[in-house]
Amino acid sequence: MEITLQYFDGCPNWSIAADRLATIASERPGITLHHRLVETLYEAESIGFRGSPSILVDGVDPLADPSAPVGLACRVYMTPAGLAGAPTLEQLRAAIPEQQDS
Repeated sequence: MEITLQYFDGCPNWSIAADRLATIASERPGITLHHRLVETLYEAESIGFRGSPSILVDGVDPLADPSAPVGLACRVYMTPAGLAGAPTLEQLRAAIPEQQDS
């Protein structure tokens, strides 16, 4: 399974998401974790970047809000404690499916 963390340098919350994704990757063999720096508005628009941090699981954003604007902005997530700059570890565990043995 490929997980890609999309972010831009102006957002401080991507590092929180990166730490949480690293925890999940250490718990689940078979996860490959990538970081993708989004540097320009053109790039953000071309990939449909809905803010930093965005997390793609095999190319799909399981936490997507289709009404969120595309662009270079910090993204917010609704968590049990209210709005936050990154999903909780529990939200990420729920959004990233367990791999089944083949």
